[in-house]
Amino acid sequence: MRDESATYRDQLDSPQETTSYRLVAKLMARADIRLGGGRPWDMQIHDPTVPDQILARGSLGLGESYMDGGWDAKRLDEFFYRLLRNGLDEHVRPLNLLFHAVRTRLFNLQNAKRAWQVGKVHYDLGNDFYQAMLDPHMTYTCGYWKDADNLADAQEAKLDLICKKLDLKPGMRVLDIGCGWGSFMGFAAEHYGVECVGVTISKEQTRWGQERYQHLPIEFRLQDYRHVDESFDRIVSVGMFEHVGRKNYRTYMEVAHRCLKEDGLFLLHTIGKNANTPGADPWINKYIFPNGELPSIGQIGDSLDDLFVVEDLHNFGADYDKTLMAWHANFEAAWPDFADKLGKRFYRMWRYYLQACAGAFRSRDLQLWQWVLSRQGLVGGYQRVT
Repeated sequence: MRDESATYRDQLDSPQETTSYRLVAKLMARADIRLGGGRPWDMQIHDPTVPDQILARGSLGLGESYMDGGWDAKRLDEFFYRLLRNGLDEHVRPLNLLFHAVRTRLFNLQNAKRAWQVGKVHYDLGNDFYQAMLDPHMTYTCGYWKDADNLADAQEAKLDLICKKLDLKPGMRVLDIGCGWGSFMGFAAEHYGVECVGVTISKEQTRWGQERYQHLPIEFRLQDYRHVDESFDRIVSVGMFEHVGRKNYRTYMEVAHRCLKEDGLFLLHTIGKNANTPGADPWINKYIFPNGELPSIGQIGDSLDDLFVVEDLHNFGADYDKTLMAWHANFEAAWPDFADKLGKRFYRMWRYYLQACAGAFRSRDLQLWQWVLSRQGLVGGYQRVT
């Protein structure tokens, strides 16, 4: 049988394309990825322009050419695990990445006006879509898999972990910055007897949460976090800091500081990256999370100066791999119900997003941190919960 790489080379129209193919093949070989190979993580190229797109536009070219059907890999998660574990992303640095980095440094891409874009583009896709992909609580953040063997249990364990870390008591008033569909607020109000106020920039999340939790002491507000100015016993923010942006980290922490009582606790749950590099992945920024930016541990630390004491820092980033793959399994199972409405290109985009992110966490290129913060430091210290 003739191998697929030979078939591909027969399609090339110029020596320049042959050179591009060879360059990409050489790069991929560093991560044990073969062009036209027979393993699940090997790359099958269908469009002879794909190597040029990768070399010219980096991750944006790789992602868009996949969305357009230009290439495939049976296990995208394993493809990206190998690619990122071996640092291949550092070997392709086209000019568009430089432009994106400069733009991030010069402009506030997450100002109060632009902050609403991600709600419209991503979170307002449709509650029925997310209900099919997520757990029964509609928790769109990393689960805690320490003692769990399914998505629903992992998400309940995460919600309970946060409640215990915050030492919630009946009657406390809790602010949830970036509350999503209200999974934390619903769990905390029902199981720990607290009152909650949640802010979100998604109309769909607000509508859904208000209907589901109308029987509990929970208030949903369609509001930018910068406009909150009230006093709370506890503050939580789960999976929202990724939308704040470096130019707003200090403002965000100042808002949390002014809203937290003197003896209160603040838990920040966020994805993070290993280096203080500007901007987000261009493909993720364009198609999944507009204006997003992952913080480094140093950036978060700098934003806390003179405002908070770090009581605890917990990294369970490897659990996001399992969470994303569980979401992907649910997405694939439910896709026939959404295929006509969303179309094939969306399908390829979404499976690329979920599996690429799973590979990134598996490679430890991305992290998941929970920070527990106090205003002055707890007398006697903080008792860690795991």
